[in-house]
Amino acid sequence: MNDSSGARPVRYVVSACLAGIHSRYNGERKAVNAVLDLIRQGVALPVCPEQLGGLPTPRPPCEIVPGAPGCPARVVNRLGVDQSAEFHCGAQEALRLAQLFGATRAVLKAGSPSCGSGQVYDGTFSGRRVPGDGVLAAVLKAAGIEVLDENDLARELGAGPP
Repeated sequence: MNDSSGARPVRYVVSACLAGIHSRYNGERKAVNAVLDLIRQGVALPVCPEQLGGLPTPRPPCEIVPGAPGCPARVVNRLGVDQSAEFHCGAQEALRLAQLFGATRAVLKAGSPSCGSGQVYDGTFSGRRVPGDGVLAAVLKAAGIEVLDENDLARELGAGPP
């Protein structure tokens, strides 16, 4: 895929779990063919911000818990352990890798507390989604990197859902 000038290929940072890498919180693999194609073309770099932040695989699921007015949101696992530091550290490392790679776009896992873009789980572990961005998605957007999820990529490529 080339940028609008056709001069150089667009480079992506992608959620490692979408490449089938053993990184999902539950340890399952969930490869998406369109993401694998980008990697095979040499234009995508897979990263897992949660692993980069020091979290193991598998790990208890985490959700973003809104803060009180004037207080930042926290990332807490199902056991009640605050893992905000790991999420923020991993997001910064993933941003550094994206910038070193020259990524201008990202394809991230929908709904994830790290990678969700536009919607995340509400922090109650009830399966309900609310508007918002995961920690990495927010960091990448603030750095000027366009963020898509696997469903956006499928629509862009004219394919069905991943």
